[in-house]
Amino acid sequence: MEAMPEASVDMVFADPPYNLQLEGELYRPNNTRVDAVDDAWDRFDSFAAYDDFTRRWLRAARRVLKDSGTLWVIGSYHNIFRVGTALQDLEFWILNDVVWRKSNPMPNFRGRRFTNAHETLIWAAKDKDTRYTFNYDAMKRLNDDLQMRSDWLIPICSGSERLKNTAGDKGHPTQKPEALLHRVIMAATKPGETVLDPFFGSGTTGAVAKKLGRRFIGLERDPAYIALAEKRIAQVQPVKDLELVDAPAKRQEPRIPFGWLIEHGLLEPGTVLYGPHKGWRAKVRADGTLITSDFKGSIHQVGAHLQGAPSCNGWSFWSVKSADGKPVSIDVLRQKLRANLGKTLN
Repeated sequence: MEAMPEASVDMVFADPPYNLQLEGELYRPNNTRVDAVDDAWDRFDSFAAYDDFTRRWLRAARRVLKDSGTLWVIGSYHNIFRVGTALQDLEFWILNDVVWRKSNPMPNFRGRRFTNAHETLIWAAKDKDTRYTFNYDAMKRLNDDLQMRSDWLIPICSGSERLKNTAGDKGHPTQKPEALLHRVIMAATKPGETVLDPFFGSGTTGAVAKKLGRRFIGLERDPAYIALAEKRIAQVQPVKDLELVDAPAKRQEPRIPFGWLIEHGLLEPGTVLYGPHKGWRAKVRADGTLITSDFKGSIHQVGAHLQGAPSCNGWSFWSVKSADGKPVSIDVLRQKLRANLGKTLN
């Protein structure tokens, strides 16, 4: 990272060594050995040595991160609190801590502690005034139109997704699921932006970034991991139409006035619209307003009047009956018109 240009990446995703401090081998009840994280890269002489390592890579990451960029770091209880302290000491501004809840965690074979069923991600900006990217609407859409929460239920990497080495063993002991990186990258970047992973490992970040039309830089020094990552990423077919991997906010979409639905023939003057209450109805006028027996105004004003409310989102309030008699939200008609008009609207 120290050889990279300053302010050259849009996001950093880091999965640093956990410093697990494992002693001895771990066996299952059937006496088979657990393939735990006992590699040399995860061993440090002391907490002080680990803290020094953490601060050095965080300083380097901060230097190459654009002012508008953000950093994600994932860890377990062994290291994430030390990393969090270092982040704040280096004046990063923590935006969220996200709990990755593993739907299929490894059991606690010794039965002396709770099953460790989660890891923590910290999402941070360079400072509290950073104008960072957060694709809020995309996260909401991913979550069935509900606000995305900070607890994510995602399975650990297993099955065909788990890379194997030539001996048939795990290619990397801490390989992360692509679903996790999909959510992180979609949340905090835009197509064409650059994601840096300074602990590249088996290349999950690069594979997902390539699929989603993002650029990536992966740093890795283990030749076996590099070979795994290169082979994996070479097989990824990126989406050619970047519009399919974009995550525009609703406020960035072209504004569609209600009257345009009438102009373009999606609604006719005299069409009856229905509110959620059985007796709420209004007729469409040619000028894009609605009229009831005692009131006329915009779709929002009439909806508010019927409810006796100070305001109303008419797009979600009103529906029209389709040919088969089923209600269709007028917002569906708006989206249809927006798609037809495409990018010619401003």
